[in-house]
Amino acid sequence: MKLKKINENLQKALIENDLFEANSLQQQTFSTIKSGADCIVLAPKESGKSTTIVLNVIQQLVAEGEESPRALIIVEDKAKVLEMEDCFEKLGNYTNLRVYGVHDKGDMEFDKNYISTGIDVLIGTPNKLSEMFTTAGYNINRLKMFIIDDADAILKLRHETKIMRISNSINKTQRLIFSEHNTERIEILADKMLVEPFIFEI
Repeated sequence: MKLKKINENLQKALIENDLFEANSLQQQTFSTIKSGADCIVLAPKESGKSTTIVLNVIQQLVAEGEESPRALIIVEDKAKVLEMEDCFEKLGNYTNLRVYGVHDKGDMEFDKNYISTGIDVLIGTPNKLSEMFTTAGYNINRLKMFIIDDADAILKLRHETKIMRISNSINKTQRLIFSEHNTERIEILADKMLVEPFIFEI
């Protein structure tokens, strides 16, 4: 995949998964996301938003790091958690990144104990993440990326308060919103959370 200064191991995994050419979404957003800027990315279904998220997280984090998560990804439901985990497994094949997903049907105690052993990327649903951050008080001072996938679907379920509560507990981090459509709810959330975001409409 021809992207400027892409990590070699990530490049190798992309090729092994038949991802030879960056699509329009990846080409347009890669450099800006890599720079650490806040972004709103609007793109239709099946345009590669999840793959774009995963490859950018791998690019930014590169190798196993601290005990506390360095990327937090909020997704709509259990199916999306599993899909994102699977994508990380494929594209993160040549990294030591530790990725863990939590969802509403998971065991809270097991999840807490697992996360306390040290992970790099935490993927989860708004309900589960909100509950975990309220009760467990994780160290998120090392967080480099805070990402919302399918934001329009998540905000339709009125999860704004939970997302803002998590966001407000994080100091300085890169915040990214991915969505199919721009809605009034997304604009309000972005206005509260993002700093001078770049907007990409694919």
